[in-house]
Amino acid sequence: MKILITGANGQLGRELHLLSVLNPQHIYYFTDINELDITNEEALLHYVNKCGAQLIINCAAFTAVDAAEDQAELCDLLNHKAVGYLAKAASSNNAKLIQISTDYVFDGHSYRPYTETDETFPSSVYGSTKLAGEKAALQNCHDTMIIRTSWLYSQYGNNFVKTMLRLGKERESINVIFDQIGTPTFAGDLALLIFEIIDKGINRGIYHYSNEGVCSWYDFAVAIHRIANITDCRINAIHTADYPVRAHRPFYSVLDKSRIKADYKVDIPHWEESLTRCIVQLT
Repeated sequence: MKILITGANGQLGRELHLLSVLNPQHIYYFTDINELDITNEEALLHYVNKCGAQLIINCAAFTAVDAAEDQAELCDLLNHKAVGYLAKAASSNNAKLIQISTDYVFDGHSYRPYTETDETFPSSVYGSTKLAGEKAALQNCHDTMIIRTSWLYSQYGNNFVKTMLRLGKERESINVIFDQIGTPTFAGDLALLIFEIIDKGINRGIYHYSNEGVCSWYDFAVAIHRIANITDCRINAIHTADYPVRAHRPFYSVLDKSRIKADYKVDIPHWEESLTRCIVQLT
């Protein structure tokens, strides 16, 4: 299969690149902004036609959640309009599309894990544009799979794990929010899932995927320092109100993964198990 990966320099894109070596039966086109501008509809269509992509995996996105509040037009271009362009290009080539989405499509007011059929109600520019991207993908390419994930981290790029490791070595104490609940997701595990999906067949529709388990950002930070054996930095639990930011975050965004486990028979690691593997890679 000829597979086009956009956003290849991001966390998930780089994890997919690593795993592509173990899956040499496919032909890969790893692209980022320097190779392919997905906001240029004409250039995008030309590229997809030229390479003959049979599957597009879109890892590209505007992910700076707070900056999105002040750059709404650019965020919408990348997270919504460009996804529509990708879907149209895929459809014109009878290709399939995997679009990566987010737990931020929910408002976070639930008391139980969100299923794929729960009502969406994003409360930030980032969440709203990602939801619009989901709809554009499904409307413009019949063979589209949406994978919503949460709290993504890896050995690459900027993420919470790397920040906590750095601050743990630089500071005597740090403040971390304890009243936002979700599930960390190791990008390496998500990449493995995507290759399983490719092997077993891509289903149209929306799926949820994160690691197993539930925690707060505070719990996450404590686990990072414990696993990395950082003992000289105190972690203080604070309320969301004590750490004002531009964009609203969901207070509860745990994703129910029953559908993907049933359809693809995948075993999902607990978040602490995956966190340990990532920290080993980083240290």
